[in-house]
Amino acid sequence: MNNRQLFLSILAQTTDFPLMIEIEKAEGIYMYGPDGKVYMDLISGIGVSNIGHRHPKVLEAIQNQLDKYLHLMVYGEYVQSPQVQLAKALCDTLSGHLDNVYFVNSGSEAVEGALKLAKRYTNRREIISCVNAYHGSSHGSLSVGGNEIFKRAYRPLLPGIKNVVYGSFHQLNQITEDTAAFIVETIQGEAGIMVACPDYFQALRKKCDETGTLLILDEIQAGFGRTGKFWAFEHFGIVPDILVCAKGMGGGMPIGAFIANKDVMGAFKNNPLLGHITTFGGHPVSAAASLATIKVIQEEKLLEQVEQKANLFKKLLIHPKIKSIRNKGLMMAVEFESFEVLKPIIDRAIENGVITDWFLFCDDAMRIAPPLIITEKEIEKACGVILEAIEGGS
Repeated sequence: MNNRQLFLSILAQTTDFPLMIEIEKAEGIYMYGPDGKVYMDLISGIGVSNIGHRHPKVLEAIQNQLDKYLHLMVYGEYVQSPQVQLAKALCDTLSGHLDNVYFVNSGSEAVEGALKLAKRYTNRREIISCVNAYHGSSHGSLSVGGNEIFKRAYRPLLPGIKNVVYGSFHQLNQITEDTAAFIVETIQGEAGIMVACPDYFQALRKKCDETGTLLILDEIQAGFGRTGKFWAFEHFGIVPDILVCAKGMGGGMPIGAFIANKDVMGAFKNNPLLGHITTFGGHPVSAAASLATIKVIQEEKLLEQVEQKANLFKKLLIHPKIKSIRNKGLMMAVEFESFEVLKPIIDRAIENGVITDWFLFCDDAMRIAPPLIITEKEIEKACGVILEAIEGGS
């Protein structure tokens, strides 16, 4: 059996219509099939490859760590240089208020840890999240998701969850002294790149402060430079109580984290001790790759290039079938009339070597989130392919 047959017969499937693109190698913004076909990755593996595939600095960091050690002990017992150096580098990107990092393996796990921490620290049980939010697929993270289609088959989920509308000032009144945490994506990703106004975030921060509610910002998609700031919340003049990150954090390696201040994080140390446990969290190879990723973003000044590159996409992607483009930096949604219009365009673009996608809760918009290293020439080429794909259905 060849790889495609094995993929369909013995690898667990999540839909009846997987993309079935076979990749043999990837580098920079490109992926290569075994037949030599070249694909431009405009979605970064869904927000993961922020500095491109197999960045040389990440590969070097991985190799250096491979020569030292792999897993040694469950998280939090041994002093491991990749973990502590990465934690220091992360804290250096943040205000002094966020100074304690807990490493996990993924975004869903980071959300799980953040929810537990909020409950333990506040001794409250109510959690508020937003309609059309996506925070992951494990039971706890799914519970605070905001789309019933993905939740109904798995109920009962966590009790005490309320959903409010993202960006609604009026519904901030749902936050009370019974609320342990308000968890929100700084930029709603799977809803199709929805961006609330700065005044909303200011009001949210104020309401959480008044009620003793912890504000959890989910930057699993929006963090690590995606929006033109290292953290998306920097656009809005606030700081969360708990910050959640993953995806673009690892340079292609699996890693996530939730970050708080030492006082809040200390709630995990007793009653019970070992209040949150992970075996592989902060794996030294992943941590080394993540530290290299931070250095690449900073040393190559990728943040300074994001807005200009996003504006070039918006300048070039003009067509009667495109209704609008929503974005915060290189986190973009190109809106069409319907899924029926969009899906053939995505298919034709992939056939012509440009990979895009749609969103879980917004199937009439094309996802564009390329590696931040993409050049203006590559943007022009990609937009040309997309426009040809649009014309192909005219």
